[in-house]
Amino acid sequence: MKIYFLGTNGWYTTPTGNTPCILIDSQEGYTIFDAGNGIYKISEYITQDKPISLLISHFHLDHVSGFHSKSTQPIFPRPMDVYIGKGRIKDFEILVNPPYINTKTSLKVHELTEGKHNIGLPVEVFKMRHTHGSHGFRLTLEDKTIAYSGDTGICPNSKPLSQNADLLIHECSYIKAPEPETWGHVDPILAANLAKEADVKKLILTHFDASLYPDLDKRKWAETETKKIFPNTIAATDNLILEL
Repeated sequence: MKIYFLGTNGWYTTPTGNTPCILIDSQEGYTIFDAGNGIYKISEYITQDKPISLLISHFHLDHVSGFHSKSTQPIFPRPMDVYIGKGRIKDFEILVNPPYINTKTSLKVHELTEGKHNIGLPVEVFKMRHTHGSHGFRLTLEDKTIAYSGDTGICPNSKPLSQNADLLIHECSYIKAPEPETWGHVDPILAANLAKEADVKKLILTHFDASLYPDLDKRKWAETETKKIFPNTIAATDNLILEL
């Protein structure tokens, strides 16, 4: 299994990275987390005739702005299934139609309630803590467990989402989270403590606030700080390829 980090910035694209998109190429198919600007790269990697599933954590624009590419570039190589949290269909229909996208798309959209589902692969959906709502996803692919936080602060579902995961992909927006933290994001120390407490095998940090992490040296600092608590950590950069 290969995991491609196509967008690792939060909020907006800079020379450091595009906004969030992660592609997993497994025996079960292609799985995509979020549709930020990094999604324009997927046609480079989706080369086999396998099912494509796109899981959207929430509808802040940095996580869905890549949908505009559907009508301007042939980056979506064939139809795909899109999975969103229960109650978010109105958000999707507003965004993925004119005037925001030039033509109505042919994407098949499915709402998922919290809990366990089979969408051709086992997935568990968790409601996370983030302004205007967000969902995390826990997948089983090739007998490996992958957890994706979406945007979130630490919350009651953080540990069930992450527990014993082979890989936890977690946002790391802050340098240091304010107190009280009300928006719903974490810093390196919060992410590290979660990974340690949940007995995660490997932690990948992503979704770095583009204004707080203006260069890759700052991400390397975040990686170093996290490793003091949880050594098996990588701070993701665009075009990182991870084999699991």
